[in-house]
This record gives sequence, structure tokens and C-alpha cells, in this order.
Amino acid sequence: MKKLFLSLILMSVTILAQTDPLTVDDLWGMERINGFELSPDGKKLAYVSAVYSMDLNKGNSNIYIADSDGKNLTPFRMTEKNESGIKFSPDGKKVAYIFEDQIWISNTDGSDAVKVTDMYTGASGIVWSPDGKKILFISSVYPDCFDQECNKRKDEKKEKDPVKASIFTELMYRHWNDWRGDKRSHLFILDIDKKEVIDLTMGSSADVPPIALGSATDYTFSPDGQEIAFVMNTDKVLALSTNNDIFIIKTADISKDAPTKFTRVSASKGVDCNPQYSPDGKYLAWASMERAGFEADRKRLMVMERATGKITDHTPGFELSVDEILWAEDSKSIYFTAEQEIHKTVFNVKAGGGEISPVIKGHNLDNLAIANGRFYFRKQATNLPFEIFTTDMKGGDAKQLTFVNKKKLDRILMNPVETFWSKGADGTPVQSVMIKPPHFDPKQKYPMIFLIHGGPQGAWSDDFHYRWNVQLFASGGYVVVAPNPRGSTGYGQKFTDEISGDWGGKVYTDLMNAYDYAIRNYAFIDSNNTFAAGASYGGYMINWIAGHTDRFNALVSHAGVFNLESMYGTTEELWFPEWENKGTPWENRGLYEKFSPHRYIQNCKTPVLVVHGAYDFRVPEEQAFQLFTSLQRLGVDSKFLYFPDETHFVSKPQNAKLWWQTVFGWFERYYKTGK
Repeated sequence: MKKLFLSLILMSVTILAQTDPLTVDDLWGMERINGFELSPDGKKLAYVSAVYSMDLNKGNSNIYIADSDGKNLTPFRMTEKNESGIKFSPDGKKVAYIFEDQIWISNTDGSDAVKVTDMYTGASGIVWSPDGKKILFISSVYPDCFDQECNKRKDEKKEKDPVKASIFTELMYRHWNDWRGDKRSHLFILDIDKKEVIDLTMGSSADVPPIALGSATDYTFSPDGQEIAFVMNTDKVLALSTNNDIFIIKTADISKDAPTKFTRVSASKGVDCNPQYSPDGKYLAWASMERAGFEADRKRLMVMERATGKITDHTPGFELSVDEILWAEDSKSIYFTAEQEIHKTVFNVKAGGGEISPVIKGHNLDNLAIANGRFYFRKQATNLPFEIFTTDMKGGDAKQLTFVNKKKLDRILMNPVETFWSKGADGTPVQSVMIKPPHFDPKQKYPMIFLIHGGPQGAWSDDFHYRWNVQLFASGGYVVVAPNPRGSTGYGQKFTDEISGDWGGKVYTDLMNAYDYAIRNYAFIDSNNTFAAGASYGGYMINWIAGHTDRFNALVSHAGVFNLESMYGTTEELWFPEWENKGTPWENRGLYEKFSPHRYIQNCKTPVLVVHGAYDFRVPEEQAFQLFTSLQRLGVDSKFLYFPDETHFVSKPQNAKLWWQTVFGWFERYYKTGK
């Protein structure tokens, strides 16, 4: 009896331990599988994962290898320095990986490791040649330097020069969170036996891969080894161009004594990326946007017959946007992924074109691979960080292969994602994600956090986000509602298109209708306590909301656009504001003024928390300065959380902890008690 009583106590402790809410420390304590690679015979898989230390305020990545069924998991390389980018050799006997910014090759168990590059400028992005004798990689170099010594001399001269001024003669002098400087990313080829390295884009001022709008695979060998396909943007004014193109190099033409010739094969004026050869070498497929200057156009699946050069669109009339591309092992068909509502669907089409059929549905997946008649992929959900899964070729028999966060997840209570639909502007259906808090009781009332996504061409999905994590928002006892209004991806190109030129129009109606629907239809939402937050375009919409409604107790504007005209003059990718606002400010000033939140801020009565990072060059910090100045001058309750060491995102663990504490503190400050 005493033993039974003790076992019941232990059982109750275990049950309690499995019902902890998610915390900031839990979030940053999760191991993150960044990608995986299958061996050529499909018997092994290798993956890179990152772990973060709140105390050290940084992360570290390591490499693991396991059997392809997930068994016999062993560390391949684990040091305090980052290891990444592991790739199996074509015969499966060796692996190449990145360590200390150089390429190393070893046996698959990590033995006999040899450093095969000694690049002053570093090396990354390994792609093996089919015969295993060569490797493609990238490195950032000065275009007018023809050897590594030249790069070193230029860097040393710049470092010693007491004058740190720069002179700009063209746009795109900074990008996202970096001052571009004079270096460009070039494509190199390494002959392993000869230890010879050749810069394939020597002298070019263009980047390979391109600085924006590329894919995870933007250079590759053909199966016969006779060609290299890669992506590059050669337009003169990069800040105005989305014209990434596919180029071909004939490997027979490569020489260390002469510049390499390359030929353009894509014809689109929009983005072309992700070149993928069929295993039999007969075809080259890629993803292509049709419209120039629009970064969120629908990606079509284009296929070129190598023998004739004939190019065919394999997705005519298909309303979703192609993402990853993967050939079937027999080269008879192509699999591709596409966002579809809050998940990604895997579709299939014959190599010659025809009917498009869904194969795997209902998962948020990426890193799709095929081996021995099975699919492999990373999968995530709102309550599951990325793990590696496998299914059969019909999408059934799903099995989880890795469990890197199992111990943590076993004690954390997170409710699964739910969705609802409401009528947006013009009666158009709008889907919203909803997450209920831990220990949810439908008879109770809960405050609501209303989240607005960025982009604006983006979407809330069934994912485990490490910045705007819906489960962490819910963990504070909130119901989270996150709509996908006009502009969102995964609902057809027409739905995505309908935000451009209309930033505060139909999308605002979509959002407020979703908010009103939630209040009316879910009795557990406390209508007296609702809060809203958003970043980037989501921050823009928070700023728009501030001048157009008093529905919310308090608002959080992170990296939000406030003044459309000054944003145009300080951002970097000018194709974006020119597309979204139908021209420059001097060409279409009326539209810039119509939808600029700064013109309506005098109506704001709602408390606003402003958040921004100094190294945000996408939405520069001056936007936050203008917003906070306006709020303070108007006497609106406001606070400014400023990160001098962050970018468009908050990426350092301790900064992130402060972010969450400040956001939750802001909501709690304006929580209304009583009726």
C-alpha cells in the first residue's frame, strides 16, 4: 500500500511536470535542426543543429549523423566553434563540411579530416561534382582582385586607414543589416586533387548567389558534370531589380588562365532561381516569377529540355507559388512544394507537363528529399520545433526520425493550432490562426493578443517561430488570434496581389472583421482586454490602427513603417516600395500620402510600445524615431525599446528575453480588471 501511494505521488508529479507553460528560456533552449542531408544510398542522414546559451548570449551549431531510420544517432563534430554545411560525397564514402570558415573533408565517422581550402576570404556553400573530384563554393571577394593576397592587402589597408569614410556612387550601398562595401559573393570551383581554386565569376560586380530573392539551391552541377547552372542578377541598378537569372557554364571551358564564359538561359524579367537538373540529365527545372520588380509574384515551374533548349511552363493556371523543386528518382516527374493555407503541400507533375496532383498535405515541411522510395523532410508545427520525418511516396506511413527536443516538450503544455474563417472586404473569406493558452477552460474569460504578420506578402502558418512565437504569446494566459488578410501567401496570387497599392484598405477591413468575428463568436475572449502587435508590415498596420481605431487596450509596433515617403528615401530594396506604392513618391505622391500612418497619428489615443534596432536597414530606425516623437508630442502613453545592436529582428538571446518581458509588461500595464 505504501509503495502504491508513493507511485501515485510520483505519477502526479510527472503529470504536473508535463503541464508547464512555455517560457522564454524554454524557447531559446530548444535545439534547432537547421537542415539535413541524405547519403547517396539513402542509408544515412546528417543534420546540422544549433543550440543557444542565454548566459553566453550566443549560439553554436554542431553536426550529427544517424541511420536514415533515425537509429544510431552519433555526434559527427561538436566543438565550441561552429560546424555546418555537411554534404556527402557522390560515392557516400566521404563528407565535406564547413569548419572555421574553410572546407574540410573526412570519412563519414569524422576520421582523417583534411582542410581542403585555405581561403583568406573564407569558404561556404558546398556542392560536390558528380564524380566527387571537384566542389563548388562561394566566397566574398573584391571583384578587381585576382588572388587572395590582393583581398588581404585591401582589407589590411582599409583597417589601418584612420579615415573610415565611404564614397557611394550607386544604390544598394547597404542591405538588410550590412553595409555592402566593395566585396561581392563569387562562385568558385575547387579541384580537390590539384588543390586548385578558380573564381568562376572573376571580375564580376554581380553576386552569386544574388543578394536577395534567391533559393536554398542557387548553383549546381549537371549529372553528367558537363555544366554548372547558377543564379545571378546582372542588372545595372540592383536596388530596382528583381531580375535574377539562370546562367550556364560549360565545365570544359573552365580555365585558370582565362575568364569563364557563361550563358543566360532564363527569359523572365522577374526572379528566376533554384535550378534543378533531372537525374537523367535531360532536363533543367527552375522556379520563375513573370513580373519585373515584384518580389512576391507567383513562382512558376519552368522546365528546359537540354537537347533542344525548349522551355515550358509546367504550372499554367496553378494559383499557388512553387517553392522547393525535387525530381523523382526515375526523372519521370517533378515534386514541388507550395504554401497552401497554413501548411505546405507537396505536389507532383509529369516531366513533360500535365495534371498537377497533391501528394502530401497537412504538414508544414521543407528540405524535401527522396531516397529508396520514401520522402524525407523537416516538419514543424506551432507546438513542435523542426524534426526530421519520413513518409512513403503517397504521403502515408509518416514517421518521426529525430526527437532532439523530446525531454523539453514532454513537460511543456502547448495547445495545437486551430483556425477559423471570417468575411473580409467584399465578402472574401479570410483565415485566422488561433492558439488557446495552457490549461484552457472554455468557461473562463481570457484576454486576446491580435497578431499581424509582416511582408506584407507573408502568412501565419503552423510553425514554431523563434521570434514571434504564438505559443509563447499564449503562455501568458492569452488567446492568440493571428489573421492572414489580403496580401497573405498560400491563398492564391489574386489574394496576394490585392494589398499592393492598398496597404490600409481591404487588408484593414479583413483584419478588423476577423477581430470582430472572434469577439462575437468566442465567448471565452474578454472583449474588454484585447491587445495588438506586429512587426515590419505588421508594425505598419499597428501604426495605421493607432490612427484609425480604439478597439485595443495597447499596441506594440516593432520595426514598423510610419512615414511611407521618408521610408522610400532610406530603405535599400527600392523595387519594393515602388511596386507597393505604384511608383516613386514624386510619381505617385497621392498614394504615399493616402496610406502613410504618420498622416493620421493625431487621432491616436491607444498606448503604443515602439521597438526598433539600429542595424535595421530594411525599415530604418528613423521610422521609429518619428513615431515615438509624434506619440510623445501628442501626450499618448508610449515607450521606446531601442536595440543598438539588433537588426530588423531581435536575434540575441538576452535581448530577446528583454523584448518578451517588455512586451508582456506593456500588455499587463493596460489590462483592465473587473467588468
